[in-house]
Amino acid sequence: QLQASGGGLVQAGDSLRLSCTASGRPFSWYSMGWFRQAPGKERVFVAAIRWDGGSTEYVESVKGRFTISRDSGKNTVYLQMNSLSPEDTGVYYCAADGQFTTVVSGHAGYWGQGTQVTVSS
Repeated sequence: QLQASGGGLVQAGDSLRLSCTASGRPFSWYSMGWFRQAPGKERVFVAAIRWDGGSTEYVESVKGRFTISRDSGKNTVYLQMNSLSPEDTGVYYCAADGQFTTVVSGHAGYWGQGTQVTVSS
């Protein structure tokens, strides 16, 4: 089970940190990622991190602003979001899978419930 938290209502330029904690099984060997679904749109990839933290990937629009990290001891992955803009608004979902590329492609085997992020202009 994946539990996402940390969303909220912020103004443009503000920062937020999302957390996703896994329970029920150890996710140390799983790659994890974040996806965003804006109102009326499909869910899209935002960022992913390999199981060992040795590789990360981001969608172009968040590069330089968002940072994904993980604390395997806490079974938790984070998404630090800086310089937020209204375009970042949406429900953010975390995902996990044994394969990094499967996470990036959006076909991860495990998904958490979303956390809402709203950025006002």
